[in-house]
Amino acid sequence: MPRISEMTDVDFNGIENPYVPPKILKIASKLRLHQTWDKEVDPVTYEVIRHNLWQINEEHGATIQRLSGSPVAMYALDLNPSILTEDAEFVYFGPYMQYMSGVTDTQVKWTLEYRSENPGINEGDMFIANDPWVGAAHQQDVMLLCPVFWEGELFCWITNCLHQYDIGGITPGSFCPSAESVYEEGLMLPPLKIIENYEVRKDIEAVYLRSSRKPDLVALDFRAQIAGNTTARDRILELIKRYGAATLKGVMKRIIDNSEKSYLDKMSRLPDGEWSDRTYIEACRPGDRRTHRVMLGLRKEGNKLIFNNDGSAPQEGAMNATYSGWRGSVMVAVNELLCWDQYFACGGALRHIEFDPTPGTLNCADFPSSVSTAPIQAMEISLYPAYNVISKMIYPDPIMRKDIMCIGGTSQWPATLFRGIDQWGEKYGYLLIDPIGGAIGAFTMADGINTGGQARTPICQLPNVEHTEQNFPILFLYRKELSDSGGAGKYRGGLSAESCFIPHNTEFVTQDTLSSGNAIPTSPGLMGGYPSTTNAYTFVKDSNIFDCMASSQMPKDTDELLGNSVTLQLREQNFTQDPKDVYAVRWSGGGGFGDPFDRAPEDIEDDLESLAITENSAETLYGAILGKDGHVDVERTREHRAKIRKSRVTEIKKSNRKGQLLSENSHSINIMRDDAGTYWACAKCDFELGDISENYKEHCVTENQSIAVSNPLIGDEARFIDNAVEFRQFYCCQCGCLLDNEIAIAEDPLLHDSRHQLS
Repeated sequence: MPRISEMTDVDFNGIENPYVPPKILKIASKLRLHQTWDKEVDPVTYEVIRHNLWQINEEHGATIQRLSGSPVAMYALDLNPSILTEDAEFVYFGPYMQYMSGVTDTQVKWTLEYRSENPGINEGDMFIANDPWVGAAHQQDVMLLCPVFWEGELFCWITNCLHQYDIGGITPGSFCPSAESVYEEGLMLPPLKIIENYEVRKDIEAVYLRSSRKPDLVALDFRAQIAGNTTARDRILELIKRYGAATLKGVMKRIIDNSEKSYLDKMSRLPDGEWSDRTYIEACRPGDRRTHRVMLGLRKEGNKLIFNNDGSAPQEGAMNATYSGWRGSVMVAVNELLCWDQYFACGGALRHIEFDPTPGTLNCADFPSSVSTAPIQAMEISLYPAYNVISKMIYPDPIMRKDIMCIGGTSQWPATLFRGIDQWGEKYGYLLIDPIGGAIGAFTMADGINTGGQARTPICQLPNVEHTEQNFPILFLYRKELSDSGGAGKYRGGLSAESCFIPHNTEFVTQDTLSSGNAIPTSPGLMGGYPSTTNAYTFVKDSNIFDCMASSQMPKDTDELLGNSVTLQLREQNFTQDPKDVYAVRWSGGGGFGDPFDRAPEDIEDDLESLAITENSAETLYGAILGKDGHVDVERTREHRAKIRKSRVTEIKKSNRKGQLLSENSHSINIMRDDAGTYWACAKCDFELGDISENYKEHCVTENQSIAVSNPLIGDEARFIDNAVEFRQFYCCQCGCLLDNEIAIAEDPLLHDSRHQLS
């Protein structure tokens, strides 16, 4: 299978190859770029303009949100604006749904390369695009590109992307979980000039709207995007008039340069090496009971970072993402862990980052693979391992390790796609967006954040149940945070939640499930931390909910209801929910950090008091001994933990090596050096765990357990998949302390996740 770097840059899948943006843009001579700027801008002016540009980008997103008629935009904030230079370097990335903008730069470069001659790029133009093989996450994410001109020269680009309500395909709402190819999904548009000389081209708009079941709503979304671009363009032009084009461009260039300097400083403090992470997607189509491996690799060579997806499963079914989606996903983690201190200005870092995926895989799918469900499957499963590999890379630096964040909630989105006739007698289709409530994973020095949203969408908000009930024919019975849903650890992952509802003011609701992460947790912990709960659907047919209501006894959990419990599969299609049928969806929480046996007794007591964990978890996961008063017995807990650790070591070994600490590689593993060479060692007792070239896990005491052991809310994976899943735990051979965990399909080898190149 050819690698992208070996491909030509033309004739790919019927269009010019979008995988390889040209290193030197071939732009029509008639298009003049503004490329003069002040090399020196006084500090006050720089700060004023820099913050003004950030506010322009924020106002841009807020304008779309306020004008769009879509609940997805209004409540989920499934949109993102960006500002780029004339030659498509990022100035600012928006704080909304970030992976939408992850390939904006490559799409603008594609437009410069292939649209500047014909039909031309001129003042007053905007280009619409949603082709996943050019620069969209999936077809529903429609991008609008706006060139900004000053005195006849292309000064910069303003862009936005918004998830549209419905743009066609075999399923209302355009998530098409049973689609076998892109031909069964929504309309695809490579960049087309839809606005020319400030006027909407009605012929192009008609083609765009013709495929939608809700053309009026899509038209309103489109105009919200126009308004966002127009507002931002006007603000940019006002800044030019006030400060001059050369000064404003100088600030833009310095923002990127400062971003680069910050990135280079970080890289200079870190050792070279390779890091990898492995996870899985379940069920690529209805009836599928397999797991599909997802790999992410990161290699650091000096200042350069290279990401790859070697070893990922082949594309198949309706779970795939294109290169655009994969790159955009990885860019979210880069932005948040390496560029957060630059106001999400990632353009400078991108000068030193390469993406080298393998085509034909589920996260770099070739045309015409089905990709409409990409953001809630293949993209999510590509994004969150990026947090892990970058976290492993930056841990050795004491300052940067404070930025580490374990994987958060909805690392696979448990989609609830429902449709039918609403309370006004009109057809509707909708994706329940409650899982955006998410959870934030644990940090290296603090617990995660319960229902803290999604890190990839920092500005997101969980809609009020009343808003959903106002728009759709459903009635919520409850929405609650879940005890034990966060991953155990020295620092606990944030809790997730569950939403439960019945149909209301309609005869029935037709539903599809679309999920992964229901059998295998996709929010694993870091450095000994445990995974969070899995996603879950609960469906109780012919329940006694109306009897409960009549007696003023609203259920707090579906377990309190009578009825027929139905196990929904991960791609269950066209099942009917009648008014007496109760449906609930649970989403994953945040992963934990560090060995749960290192959690302070007072923190465990706080968890019990706040119902973050149950007494059973305090005892089984954290090794706590509770007194009759319910408080943690500190001394007995210490003794109990020590006894368990000792029992893990059947043959006590002693290390004769007494090297010097070279690097704190992780919370539990150090790198040591003596006259004989460099080796891995337990961070607590310095016991040798093999040469630096080896996989330290092969030198540990290993225990393979059921995945259900890792979290009390995780059930039997055999309900959904045929593969056996292992929760692998690695203990020090001398002190018995937990060093790391690994979740894997039984036949997969130990993951060699850390390779260092030390001088």
